[in-house]
Amino acid sequence: MSTTATKKPTRPANAKHAGKFRKGGPMKKKVCRFCSDKIEIDYKNVSLLRTFVTEGGKILSGNVTGTCAKHQRELCQAIKRARMLALLPFAAN
Repeated sequence: MSTTATKKPTRPANAKHAGKFRKGGPMKKKVCRFCSDKIEIDYKNVSLLRTFVTEGGKILSGNVTGTCAKHQRELCQAIKRARMLALLPFAAN
């Protein structure tokens, strides 16, 4: 009996890395915009809130936008308040 071990490829040769790496090296860590710039989250600031809502009306997650957990909670609350006051739409038309 031969005891030669055959190596199985963990992924196909043409597959890309999972998500931590890109062509130029590792991806940059996203920094919370509200922590770095000391921006106050307010439900009346509709132009700021629109940047965190998709075209369909969904709130973007903190993983996508880079906001920290504390500011993501405040942001969700502000978006929901703005929706109740008809400053932001609930869904796209």
